[in-house]
Amino acid sequence: MASTLKDVALRAGVSVRTVSNVVNNYVYVAEETRAKVQAAIDELGYRPNLLARNLKLGRSGIIGLVVPELDVPYFAELARLIVQEARAAGYTVLIDQTDGDERRERELVTEDPRGVSFDGMIVSPLSLTAEQFEARRTTAPVLLLGEQLFTARVDHVAIDNVAAAREATAHLISLGRTRIAAIGVQEGVGTAMLRTRGYREAFAQAGLPLDEALMIPTRFYHRADGATAMARLLDLPEPPDAVFAFSDLLALGAQRVALHRGLAVPRDVAIVGFDDIEDGRYSTPTLTTIAPDKAEIARAAVRQILARIDGTDADRGAGSKEIESPYRLVVRESTLGVTAA
Repeated sequence: MASTLKDVALRAGVSVRTVSNVVNNYVYVAEETRAKVQAAIDELGYRPNLLARNLKLGRSGIIGLVVPELDVPYFAELARLIVQEARAAGYTVLIDQTDGDERRERELVTEDPRGVSFDGMIVSPLSLTAEQFEARRTTAPVLLLGEQLFTARVDHVAIDNVAAAREATAHLISLGRTRIAAIGVQEGVGTAMLRTRGYREAFAQAGLPLDEALMIPTRFYHRADGATAMARLLDLPEPPDAVFAFSDLLALGAQRVALHRGLAVPRDVAIVGFDDIEDGRYSTPTLTTIAPDKAEIARAAVRQILARIDGTDADRGAGSKEIESPYRLVVRESTLGVTAA
């Protein structure tokens, strides 16, 4: 027979209201009381009736997650972590992709799509403007993932892309590389523009000249785009001796072309990526990369969107919140070569 709130209250020696506060993650519960209630919940195997709770609160129990491309490993890995965090809090995540299409982003973000009522949305946009965010019809809270160059009145979780790109480029400079290419330049896309800024700043800080011919734009951040860009670079009269690719997929495509052309990585050309996807840890050579803390990004995003939904955020109604997540440079074989285990 399924346990009830009353059963848990009797086992823990507290009121039913206190058990309800713990189950609903109410912040003003003493830690000792919370631990006692949680022990009773675990012992009895109590599972809250989420449907009843959500109906009582006028919620759907659903968080929307909108990303550009699910077959890009970074977004797939991040989506898995967000689903895990939301599930632990009793929420279901519905995921959709936009392919970076402005019309699709607007449809998903500015109004409840397909008649689904989301309690909140976590969005990684490429094309939307601040005005479009401000004009959205739904009143559900929205949280942005990734850097944007505009300010909208929504919460935002991201790493410092400028600092990360600067560190990646500085790593290549520290190895004595001087003709360092950038693959993935894009105008009008916040993340790309910020990584370009960091790349430029590294040259300026090192007092090195920057050859604009080594800055290669790409439409997408796929392996094929990296391969095409690398072929273009290697056809230059003075090809690069290093590459900073704005995603690991771009880096892997670039690395494949370099090896196919008979170059040794990193002896002839060192390569750094961005995202720390699993493929880069098993490529040959393994890929040096900027590793955003995806687990922390997921935790921060879910924690903040739930705070907005529940009304527990201290800044609720007082403006948007900027949350910066950590990153680190992971140095592997594509810049240092094979080292002894």
